[in-house]
Parts: sequence; structure tokens; C-alpha cells
Amino acid sequence: MQNSAGELVDLCVPRKRSTSNRIIGAKDHASIQMNMAKVDEVTGRFNGHFKTYAICGASRQMGESDDSIL
Repeated sequence: MQNSAGELVDLCVPRKRSTSNRIIGAKDHASIQMNMAKVDEVTGRFNGHFKTYAICGASRQMGESDDSIL
């Protein structure tokens, strides 16, 4: 789809699993997305950056979600 400026834009950007980069389906209501803050190593304060993790419901059900977060 194109906007009025002629740039290509998407209506919806699907979420992908952090571990396998497979698309998380719209009907996966057990999936979560969380942001982990990055901190300064010297001061221990939040530096304005974060890493986003998307975890599907199946890996949460199997107890494998902690392996997804590195």
C-alpha cells in the first residue's frame, strides 16, 4: 500500500518470535511482548535503550520462554 507521499507502508507489521523469527499468529492470545531496559554498566541507570522480546504462547506453555531471553 502507498501513502499520499508515494512511500510504501504496511497496514500491520506482524510480530515475530525472538528465537526463531517465525510470525506469531493473531489468534495466539498467550503470546507476550516485553521490553528489557539496557543499563549503563558504570552507573547502573537506564540509558534510554531497550531490547524487545516477543514470546509465543506455545513456548510459554512448555516452559521454554526463559531460554528465549538472552
